[in-house]
Amino acid sequence: MSKKKPLIVFEGIEGTGKTLHINNIAKFFKKKGIEYIKIREPGGSKNSESIRKIILNKKSNFNKLTDLFLYLAARNENKEEIIHKNYKKKIILIDRFTDSTLAYQHYGMGINKKLIILLNKTILKKIKPDFTFLYTINRKNLLNRLRKRVNKNRYDKFKYEFYNKVQKGFINLSKNKKKYLIIDSNNEIAENKKIILNKIKKII
Repeated sequence: MSKKKPLIVFEGIEGTGKTLHINNIAKFFKKKGIEYIKIREPGGSKNSESIRKIILNKKSNFNKLTDLFLYLAARNENKEEIIHKNYKKKIILIDRFTDSTLAYQHYGMGINKKLIILLNKTILKKIKPDFTFLYTINRKNLLNRLRKRVNKNRYDKFKYEFYNKVQKGFINLSKNKKKYLIIDSNNEIAENKKIILNKIKKII
């Protein structure tokens, strides 16, 4: 059984397969009887899911600062309702977290980095990820996967240049940090599943 109760985050731009892998790990935990909770951002708690619908609505056309505040409002709801109660008590799996805000809102949209860091600290206080899986993808596979998506949201419709800026931002955030593992999403899914599961076993 798991001794440690880490907070594990899955980051990366659209089409990298984060959600598929997080679900795979959840299945593994279920099979082993390991207690965990799994949430996505934006989303998770009831209020946070309501905010998600507003943010990702195809008809929404928010100013970039409004977007930032909505994401952080959703995070605050999650922290209050779910994360705070379970932190270090259960394994927490999160599909996107603080790095996403920096990658999209700072590197992608140009919002002040210090402001985002300050707001995240205000919300989360001492809560921080213990490990991050960062998924990367090349241009061809990204565009192919986005083209095939049936239910597209507002964030599936940016130009490639934007995704490229965001991905570079993610890579920048992970540089020289031991608590990150970069997963090449261009590789075979089965191969990546094995790498991720091996790492998860070590973390817990």
